[in-house]
Amino acid sequence: MPSSRRAILGHIMSGLCSKMNRTKPVPADVMETPLKRCLTTFDIALLGIGHMVGAGIYVLTGTVAKEMAGPGIILSFVLAGFVSMLAALCYAEFGTRVPKAGSAYVYTYISIGEFWAFVIGWNILLEHMLGAASVARAWSGYVDSMLGGWIANTTLSLMGGIHEPGLAQYPDVLAFLVCIIYAAALGSGVKATAVFNSILTLVNIGVMIVVISVGFWYADTNNWSEAEGGFLPYGFGGVIAGAATCFYAFVGFDSIATSGEEAKNPSVSIPIATVLSLCVVTLGYILVSAALTLMIPISEINPAASLPEAFGQLQLPWAKYIISIGALCGMTTTLLGSLYALPRCMYAMASDGLLFSCFGRINSSTQVPLLNLIISGLLSAALALVFDLAKLVEFMSIGTLLAYTIVSASVIILRYRPITHLGSPNPVYAPDTPDDENNEDAESQSSIDTASPTSDLIEGALAGRLKPQFRWLEPLLGRFAPGSVVSVCVLLFIVLSFAICLELKVSWTELYTGTWWALLVYGFIIFAASTCVAIMAVHNQNTRGLNFKVPLVPFVPALGIFSNIMLMVHLDALTWVRFFVWVSIGMVVYFLYGIRHSKEGEVCSSYSILMTSSEAGKLNWGSFKGSRGSTTARHTVLERFMGRSKLEDKKPIVEEEYDEENAESPH
Repeated sequence: MPSSRRAILGHIMSGLCSKMNRTKPVPADVMETPLKRCLTTFDIALLGIGHMVGAGIYVLTGTVAKEMAGPGIILSFVLAGFVSMLAALCYAEFGTRVPKAGSAYVYTYISIGEFWAFVIGWNILLEHMLGAASVARAWSGYVDSMLGGWIANTTLSLMGGIHEPGLAQYPDVLAFLVCIIYAAALGSGVKATAVFNSILTLVNIGVMIVVISVGFWYADTNNWSEAEGGFLPYGFGGVIAGAATCFYAFVGFDSIATSGEEAKNPSVSIPIATVLSLCVVTLGYILVSAALTLMIPISEINPAASLPEAFGQLQLPWAKYIISIGALCGMTTTLLGSLYALPRCMYAMASDGLLFSCFGRINSSTQVPLLNLIISGLLSAALALVFDLAKLVEFMSIGTLLAYTIVSASVIILRYRPITHLGSPNPVYAPDTPDDENNEDAESQSSIDTASPTSDLIEGALAGRLKPQFRWLEPLLGRFAPGSVVSVCVLLFIVLSFAICLELKVSWTELYTGTWWALLVYGFIIFAASTCVAIMAVHNQNTRGLNFKVPLVPFVPALGIFSNIMLMVHLDALTWVRFFVWVSIGMVVYFLYGIRHSKEGEVCSSYSILMTSSEAGKLNWGSFKGSRGSTTARHTVLERFMGRSKLEDKKPIVEEEYDEENAESPH
């Protein structure tokens, strides 16, 4: 009896793991969508610039320069821009591979599995909600500072303050109304929104050019002298802390990938717009920061309104009004960017069955998910009403960094994954190296005419296998299914990167003083992480059909993973607690609704549609059994993760098709 219970429990757990790890196939026609494809490369680039250049440049710059890095804020923006570019390259490759709404959520679903896709999608929803709320709060605060604090004083006198830790001092009614009004404006349609966003973004760029030009005209290099604290008054540690905060200023380029389902030519527009917008924004941040710290000493910077106050001290009142116009335009475009991306992420998750089906509906006249837009606007407005700006920004970073980490890992995994045969969930394997025990069969398999397939198909079939010059590693790494070794190495590299960053944070003093045990542990972890990257690099890649490719894979994505984890480790512990609370709420939604209503779990899924009716009937949803003719293979969870090692599972393409024909022919 106990053995029966264990068998039943094992069957349930096996089915659960199978459901959590199921992946979404790339659609046969990736351009098909109920949304309207009307955005050009110029529209998408300005959407990305507008989403990034907002509260970061007009509010965040003064705070970081005065309290964290001083003039070293220039290096903080360089570092944050570099880390963002590593992630942006990965987003650009995925945007050309899968031009669908949902951004990192869709990419994770295709490459890693349903469970992690839901985790990423759930956190993207929070990221955009917090982004919209924080910018609305900054928008309101900026207007209030221009009016001399009239809004805050009036609200406190009429409604009183909020005396709860973690909440704002008073309910911000203006921020609430701003979210509602702009959400309503987005309901008019994506093209009208793009035109409005482009106009405001161009005004904002013009204001930035004026700020940089006037700032350098009145620059005083003595403000970087030792008398004022020098270029790095807070040391290099202040630069790192400033970079973690400045990273918030670059959050928004993922909205470019989200617009892939509404781009006219996503394979061209997404990579160009991503790289161009990030380069423009990084250069703008660096020049504005340099101009600000050269105009006035850091001790005289006003964090609430740094640029207007700086020009006010230079007796340039006209510049103050120009900057205020640019600030409001910039924060408006950032708010529009968050409210634009949030409904589309909800739509992508609902279309896959992981969120409630009502969020998967598109309005027929505007071709916009209106219900999602209404919910997004109300939730963002509620957050902006009661939460403080600093708390919103801090909580927002962790979900963004996690999404960037998973997308970078997904690029590596998909690069080394073999192609699939006619939508089948099982990879198509190239013929193996002949085995000693079945030499004749192996020779016959190897004698298949490989000149008939195109070079792209050969490259796809060889993906995940060892390169010819590294065949001597075959006894160690060749026992597993192609691509599985790389997937395991990616997982180990992420774990080891966390270990390295924690070691740096906790035992920095011991490392700096040369304590033997700290050096030994640190050296071993670095060696293990480097070995994981080296093992990835000795395998063949699959780059067929990619108009844009991340350079130097796996090194660039691996560096992006490490950089994102480094910034995550330096976040406050309370932020991690809030993050796990939010993820726990998401787990309730997933296990009570999403896992049961997933479109990949339906009998007539994308896979079974592409299979023949007899073949689809042989494969039970959620089971570990697979039939090929009269042969039944059973795989454990570990075997499915590490890859198939049985000889019959590694048959070449031609033999698989021959077996299927024999199985279907009448006897």
